Amino acid sequence: MKIPVIRQLFQNSTPAQLETTLEVLEAFCEFRGVSEHEVDVAGEMITNICGALEVHQMVSDGAAEKDALNAFGQKVMGSIDR
Repeated sequence: MKIPVIRQLFQNSTPAQLETTLEVLEAFCEFRGVSEHEVDVAGEMITNICGALEVHQMVSDGAAEKDALNAFGQKVMGSIDR
């Protein structure tokens, strides 16, 4: 998870675009012959896209972009610390 990447995805992509990309990456990971490294890279991308989708939702619920990004980062870091 990289907050600058999530910010960039949030600012430059609609939720519909992110959902479509997410579906493609998930399908890619299911192909036979995809290496573990490729799955790791796709997994990182999927994580960032999911983060951008969550930030879109928080902003549509009334949060400021900066606050939504910080809240998402804290949520993820809190789950890692457990």
